[in-house]
Amino acid sequence: MADAEAQPKKSDLKVRVASALVMLGVAGTALWLGGWFWALFVGAVALGVVWEWWNLVRGFVPGLVGLVLWMLGGLVYVGLAALMFVVLREDPATGWPMLLLVLLGVIGTDVGAYFAGRTLGGPKIAPAISPSKTWSGLGGGMLGAGLMIYLALILNQYLVRSYLLTAHGASDLAADQIVAPKLLGCLLAGAVLAVIAQSGDFFESWMKRRAGVKDSSQLIPGHGGLFDRADGMLAVMFAIGLLSVHSFVFSQ
Repeated sequence: MADAEAQPKKSDLKVRVASALVMLGVAGTALWLGGWFWALFVGAVALGVVWEWWNLVRGFVPGLVGLVLWMLGGLVYVGLAALMFVVLREDPATGWPMLLLVLLGVIGTDVGAYFAGRTLGGPKIAPAISPSKTWSGLGGGMLGAGLMIYLALILNQYLVRSYLLTAHGASDLAADQIVAPKLLGCLLAGAVLAVIAQSGDFFESWMKRRAGVKDSSQLIPGHGGLFDRADGMLAVMFAIGLLSVHSFVFSQ
């Protein structure tokens, strides 16, 4: 994720765009197919992130005990997030729409933060960890996430209404009982999501600073590593996983 990162060199732009299109195509296809395709895709990405995590912690964690503790933490962090990706995709009632909202919300965070940071600039949030991140970028990320969530819910309501009218022959009155999303609620949800996503970004940036590297790996041409691309998404899904575990434990 980024808000006001330096403009990529022209020589790298084609590589970055091509890599992004390939990633989008592979991830989108796996998400659409679901089932074992999605589970295998998420598992492969999770293993790649854990491998990059291991390489990072080896650069700044001294001693065997420290390495073991950091690796256990990484397995829990990445593993719980990956589990939520799979679980939500296979729940058509509530999980699938929530997964789409999270994906679109994080995209909205990235886009809003990038353009707000480049346009407005201003004070940095934590220049020692991530020099490109500004408070204006965070505000733009919050707004972008909220608007994406709102638009996604509007589209979902339209699709549900069309489904009721066509597939089930529901009356116009019954279909119109669907409640439209509240913009304020979406903006608040977007603000929370953006803060969590940016926190994940800061956490990975801190790890890279400690390890003395620019990217988590060079696996993706023009984009760095898997951890670099998934840092914010992992944080959001991990938070959802913690809430799910909390709800399960206290509902027993």
